[in-house]
Amino acid sequence: MKMLCFILLFYDSLQLSCDRRTIIAHVGGEFLLTCMFEDSFYFSKKYWCGGPSRGSCEILADSEGVAKTKYTHRSVVVQVRRRLFVKVTNLQIDDSGVYWVGIDKPYSDIMVPITLNVTQVPVSKPRIWPLNALVDRPTCWGQPVTVRCGPSIGTGVWYAWYHRSHNKDILLSSSSDLTLHCGTVKNGDNHYCLASNDVSSEKSDILSVQVLQPADKNCIYAVRLQGQPSYDCADRMSTAAVTTSTMAPSTFQASTYRFSQINQTEQDFFFSKASAGLQLWYQVLRWSLFASLLIFLCVFLRVTRTKNLENDKRKRMFYSRPDS
Repeated sequence: MKMLCFILLFYDSLQLSCDRRTIIAHVGGEFLLTCMFEDSFYFSKKYWCGGPSRGSCEILADSEGVAKTKYTHRSVVVQVRRRLFVKVTNLQIDDSGVYWVGIDKPYSDIMVPITLNVTQVPVSKPRIWPLNALVDRPTCWGQPVTVRCGPSIGTGVWYAWYHRSHNKDILLSSSSDLTLHCGTVKNGDNHYCLASNDVSSEKSDILSVQVLQPADKNCIYAVRLQGQPSYDCADRMSTAAVTTSTMAPSTFQASTYRFSQINQTEQDFFFSKASAGLQLWYQVLRWSLFASLLIFLCVFLRVTRTKNLENDKRKRMFYSRPDS
């Protein structure tokens, strides 16, 4: 049986031959297969089918445009004189397998096997850049900085960040982003990003960290990254030194300050009591004067009214006497 298949394949290869039997392509790519056939099959239908064996392969495209499958829009079979061209586009990993170039023939089609191997596109060296502008020097004020890795040429790429050490590299993050902050940075840290897929892997440039003042919060550190501006935190370091000296007075100064604060508090309490007493006497005196003024006005008005009444009475009596 095996000998019969071999004879058939050999006989078919004399009537139909292609420029290659094995095709290696990348995801998202395409290929163009060129075949030659005898003049006697000029008017026969040619086709492209997929499957492990001659008898079970499925026709994906043909020269007459009859075949209609989910692969038809990506597969084209064109005949130009005695040449046959097969083109397949937008290749995917699942497209890998055995295919056949066939020509219709009574009793037994002429078929040539083609092996297709679709792989991922190899990755290139990834690029790393900060999402925060380093020119603003956020690290000098202890602020976190996020560095992103990518994009790398390739398909199916995944990213990971590693810390480079003398013994072995330590995985920091299985992500394209790495966040640096006061709680994680150490002086002399060197990190890199690794871009990988099923075909290859590539490392990025080194990201180095210089810690100038370690602390859980408000630390001072600088990030060194190729292609990014270099900076230092000299002004921030001098400010931090002055702040530290100001916030650490001597024991004698602290005690003197507390004593003066207590003495000042007692004086304020004494004067506040005295001031409260003066305010009370002032209020009493003011209202007393106001009441005296009201009483004086009332008496004055009453006396004035009485005099006016007496004068009016006298005038009436004077004018009411008979003339003598």
